[in-house]
Amino acid sequence: MVDLPKKKVGIVSCSGEELAEGTVTRLAALKVLEQMRPNDTVTICLPLFLAGGEGDRAFARFYPTIAVDGCTERCAARATELYSGKPAASLVVSDLVAESRLEKPQGCRRLNEAGQQAVSLTADRIAELVDVLLDKRWNRRTGEFIEIGIQSAVEPEETKQATCSCGSGIPVQEIQVDGQTVTLVALPLIFAKLHSDGKTPSNGTVQELLELVRIYNPIPESAEEDYAAALRQEYQAFYEQQEIAA
Repeated sequence: MVDLPKKKVGIVSCSGEELAEGTVTRLAALKVLEQMRPNDTVTICLPLFLAGGEGDRAFARFYPTIAVDGCTERCAARATELYSGKPAASLVVSDLVAESRLEKPQGCRRLNEAGQQAVSLTADRIAELVDVLLDKRWNRRTGEFIEIGIQSAVEPEETKQATCSCGSGIPVQEIQVDGQTVTLVALPLIFAKLHSDGKTPSNGTVQELLELVRIYNPIPESAEEDYAAALRQEYQAFYEQQEIAA
């Protein structure tokens, strides 16, 4: 097993600017990221996510995420599911407002009092979900929970600045598998671990490499041989580069 970053929860909020509820999602997410759970959360940039940002997509595949949408179009939740898997949790501000019998938020740039109340309500719900998600074991391969009862260590509060998932420390690498470009989470770390363990690009190492990659990435059974061949080639190049640099 490779040494991967501490488990955190990604928050992807609606980027719609035509509705006050969209502003509520962003302000609520920022409040959680900067004030309420700064050491347990990162932000996922929805526009970058949609444009193909591998750091954000890798995080959403690897760790649980909360989609926070302004309306029932659920753009954030749908985008997360399309590119990285179904979010672990999802909130819709318009639903929360209706359930709590608040007045409809008004103002896209400057929210009215009802909008500020919606921000506080949404932020509280997000923080509650973060606590729930961090109290569960997350299966990185299947993108679902295993069991309840594992509490993540709480780090000392050192910063109040929101952290982006693209800087979360989860490395990815693109490889060619049977002519197709595939992005694999944690592959650079896996290569480094095998090399530090003195593993040469042998048949046994390739099989171990395949199993390690499978922990963090889905590999179709029908494509195992193609993945093994591609991983052998990539690790061979990595190994030779490290030997030259040594």
